Amino acid sequence: MHIAARLDVKNNDILEYTGLPPVYGKCPGVHADGTITSLQQVRLDSSRQEILDYFNNSWSLTEVLLSGLANEEAYYRRPYHQLRHPLIFYYGHVASLYINKLRVAGLLDKPLNADFEKLFEMGVDEMRWDDLHDGNQFIWPLLADVRAYRKQVYEIISNLIETHPHLEPSHLPITQESPMWALVMGFEHERIHLETSSVLIRELPIECVRKPDAWPAIESINTQNFSANSMINMDESQVSLGKPHDFPTFGWDNEYGSEVRIVRPFAASKQLISNREFLDFVKAGGYAEEKYWSLDGWDWRCFRNIKFPSFWVQDGPSGLHLYKIRTIFEIVDMQPDWPVCVNYHEAKAYCAWKSENDGGAPYRLLTEAEHHAIRDGKEYIANNNLKSGGESSVNAKTPNSKGFHDVFGNVWQWCEDHFHPLSGANPHPYYDDFSAPCYDGKHQMILGGSFISTGDQASRFARFHFRPHFFQHAGFRIVQSEDGNAQSGARLLNNNSAPTYETQEMLNKYMLTHWGSDKEIWDKVPQFNLARPEIVDLPMKCAELIAQYASSFGRALDLGCAVGRSTFEMARHFKEVIGIDYSYEFINNANILNNKGELSYWRKDSGEEGVSLTAKVDPEIDRSRVRFEQGDACILPVHLNGFDAVLMANVLCRLPEPAACLKRMQGENALVKKDGILVMTTPFSWLEEYTPKSRWLNGIADVKEILTEFELIHQEELPFLIREHSRKFEYIITLASVWRKK
Repeated sequence: MHIAARLDVKNNDILEYTGLPPVYGKCPGVHADGTITSLQQVRLDSSRQEILDYFNNSWSLTEVLLSGLANEEAYYRRPYHQLRHPLIFYYGHVASLYINKLRVAGLLDKPLNADFEKLFEMGVDEMRWDDLHDGNQFIWPLLADVRAYRKQVYEIISNLIETHPHLEPSHLPITQESPMWALVMGFEHERIHLETSSVLIRELPIECVRKPDAWPAIESINTQNFSANSMINMDESQVSLGKPHDFPTFGWDNEYGSEVRIVRPFAASKQLISNREFLDFVKAGGYAEEKYWSLDGWDWRCFRNIKFPSFWVQDGPSGLHLYKIRTIFEIVDMQPDWPVCVNYHEAKAYCAWKSENDGGAPYRLLTEAEHHAIRDGKEYIANNNLKSGGESSVNAKTPNSKGFHDVFGNVWQWCEDHFHPLSGANPHPYYDDFSAPCYDGKHQMILGGSFISTGDQASRFARFHFRPHFFQHAGFRIVQSEDGNAQSGARLLNNNSAPTYETQEMLNKYMLTHWGSDKEIWDKVPQFNLARPEIVDLPMKCAELIAQYASSFGRALDLGCAVGRSTFEMARHFKEVIGIDYSYEFINNANILNNKGELSYWRKDSGEEGVSLTAKVDPEIDRSRVRFEQGDACILPVHLNGFDAVLMANVLCRLPEPAACLKRMQGENALVKKDGILVMTTPFSWLEEYTPKSRWLNGIADVKEILTEFELIHQEELPFLIREHSRKFEYIITLASVWRKK
């Protein structure tokens, strides 16, 4: 059965879709030509009619988008990547969330359809790119039944808006404590899925879709609007992040809270990276060169056999590099001046390639604070709120007063930051797991919105996130800073909630521990007239143990490498050394040391007093043997295997699954090859904030039970210090053990 996508319009009313249930009520946002666009986000002090208009606009946008599926089978087709549900789920999901959240808020006392509200409640967080969703695909109800359910939901919501006393002027504005917060939450949730569903449609085979007559035209198709994408220098500035609690529109929990950051000087591209620019990377063989990709990014690229961006369509033999562009509903000629749509892995690979080819300071992506710095605080025309049915040229819109195009709109911009809460942010009780599960170091932030971002997503406060392999209508702009370090680009002035290993203070401690000289660490001791405890230089001692007990010196892995001192020292002996750490900031500093050979950091002495020090890699070390990657020690990619030596320095008791990490040393795709060694230090200082108590290992005996393919060949106690300031040191005695693979 084909579904007609014709919109009958009279006096700005949506009357019906042939083959669909009627779209209910009046719909502001429909133009004289029959196309629909989005209203601006509704205010929390709006009249009952304005709230009803916004609801009708939200609901109708969903109906128009889904009417672009060419047949009923398309609703049930699984995405090619198998990481999400079919579209029939999302069609029911946005309706069922209204019912579920209104029940949580006490506005409804019973379910409408308990089976549907359970089935459609929870989507799929796509996890790793190879964690395919194998759920039962025969559980989805008939399309006609979902449409009938949606009609019932529509009538319930419309009636609530038209009659509930909490929308009387005396109860306005709606606040976060009001039960009506659940209602506006439903509006904005539907608009999120308008965008994510449009991406799933864009990923369907073209024969599964047809452009609805009501869909807005694309503004700048088939134009040539090229101009050079130069870099704009930005001076040091101060930015404030966070949505005020009394702001008169709805916000998601992660938008609230408050942070003030000092943003250090940087340069950013005035335009988003275009298809034209990204084509150079493709033609240069960027997708075939592992050196440009992160470990996880390369595994993803190989797993998917990706050779060019996902929304490009090959239009001739591969060697000719001829492509068209897939929009949501059509395939059009290549648009060189549109922003390229890629995932985070591809954006980072482009930065690495361009850094190698251009020389100078390395390129990277924007940080959240830098995105705030390039804003000008003024309203200007942006390609968002569905003014256009797709992307527009990267310089089609007027730049802001700082010279940047598309700070907001066109496509989202990938950022260097992991998704994280702002200081003082708290989950909302109506949706307490909206953001919190994604504060896991595995989701990258996206900012700025896209052409189809509407409502809150199109606001300046929007902060969203996806895993790095995920596709959205998202691109990027490139950034340079003097030291190449994204984290040093913004100093947090008022943060009380940053993860332990992500704070600048902790980073400086580890820089001093790894790279500080004896004199730099103990600068005040002579004044104390105290004896110094006997300690070892732990990073150096670990590298010495590796060199002492290894039987061959091909490849080595430093797992939990922190800021990399041991990794570099191991390169004196091994042909290749890989350093991996979960902390982005640690890896960023290690990479700067690898690129430049030195890096300045701050040693705290007392209060705000301190001194700038410089870490320097011994020039006799061949840094080309070393590379650093961010990674999770508990879920390392399978291609990492067969190392002559693996070092795990004080990382075991900070892992959520320490046994899983140890098991990876042996068995299939073992990290350590036969006759290779594992050198491990750990104080066994377990904490529930890192490791569930049920997974703690009680000393070396428990480790032996796991490492069944190894023999323990050496043990010793290693006392060392971590300096906090000139009068406070943390004294730790770690147990070093050396294991040889049988």
